[in-house]
Amino acid sequence: MKLLEGKTAIVTGAARGIGKAIAMRFAQEGCNVAFTDLVINEAAEETQKELEALGVKAKGYASDASNFEDTQKVVAEIAKDFDSIDILINNAGITKDTLLMRMTEDQWDAVINVNLKSVFNFTKAVQPTMLRQRSGSIVNMSSVVGVSGNAGQANYSASKAGMIGFTKSIAKELGSRGIRSNAIAPGFIITEMTGKLPEDVKKDWEQKIPLKRGGTPEDVANICVFLGSDLSAYVSGQTIHVCGGMNM
Repeated sequence: MKLLEGKTAIVTGAARGIGKAIAMRFAQEGCNVAFTDLVINEAAEETQKELEALGVKAKGYASDASNFEDTQKVVAEIAKDFDSIDILINNAGITKDTLLMRMTEDQWDAVINVNLKSVFNFTKAVQPTMLRQRSGSIVNMSSVVGVSGNAGQANYSASKAGMIGFTKSIAKELGSRGIRSNAIAPGFIITEMTGKLPEDVKKDWEQKIPLKRGGTPEDVANICVFLGSDLSAYVSGQTIHVCGGMNM
């Protein structure tokens, strides 16, 4: 029996990187996947084909996760196309790193809107469906810097810390209806974005990690499978660090 057989998940920001790894891992476990990205381009179409090849229903939706009305529309469409929404992975995110003295208002607003407001938008949009079902698992992709902070990332850290507070509040609000809410705090994960860092910077990071390696998108996706499945039926309001021991 596959761990997510017969369930439907929404994964935001899933055309590539960690989001795509989560979508693929979910499909391997028998989960139908609705995924969103800012535009449905060739990469997104390719992701849809790869998911369908695993024998599940999959569809990509163009969505600006930071836009409230757009999110309402997209989730209504997904609910119609897929009948149920069992898992929501709030993964859409951006960075605009710079020291506070140089940070513009636009850089602050963009990161807060895409990273944090999107979590409000999607969680609010799926809430009626999950309340009717009296079940659901919401997983918010935070970060170790949302717990410990990081110089040059005041906007990103604030957005990721905000997610953790939101996660706990929703766990308290919706727990009595069988809806769980948890956050994941990835550490140094090797993706396209971090892959562009100079080798010496990567080596420096790895030296600080007790497990002496960067994480993979699959390391994060496996925790999403756990939180989306009934294996975690009694886990809610938690932040799980996936960081090789970097943050303790």
